[in-house]
Amino acid sequence: MIEPELIPMVAQRFKALGEPARLAILAALQQGERSVSELVEITGRGQPNVSQHLRELTHAGLIAPRREGTRIYYSIADPYVNRICDAVCRSIRDAFSTKRREPRARRARRGGGKRSAGEATEVSRG
Repeated sequence: MIEPELIPMVAQRFKALGEPARLAILAALQQGERSVSELVEITGRGQPNVSQHLRELTHAGLIAPRREGTRIYYSIADPYVNRICDAVCRSIRDAFSTKRREPRARRARRGGGKRSAGEATEVSRG
């Protein structure tokens, strides 16, 4: 249950997680601490773009910077972010797997099948 007083902070975290570039950065950080230049290389995005996303993730409390000389390294600060990402990925895989295994006729009854414009909709009577 989402506690009402936490809603603004929950929304901020979901907003931070709602951007594909930030998810790519988090995926790279799940493998361990990375420098900005490493994240640029891994994600294929420009340095200003990566830095902007790193600021947003840091502001949301999901990652933390560490300075070493002139380099800044980032790591996942909140261990729950891995659990959140794992849960969402598992949910998507399960939903996709279930949908693939579900017989076409059953999907059609649920409204997921394709019908031609003139095809009548079957009504079950109980």
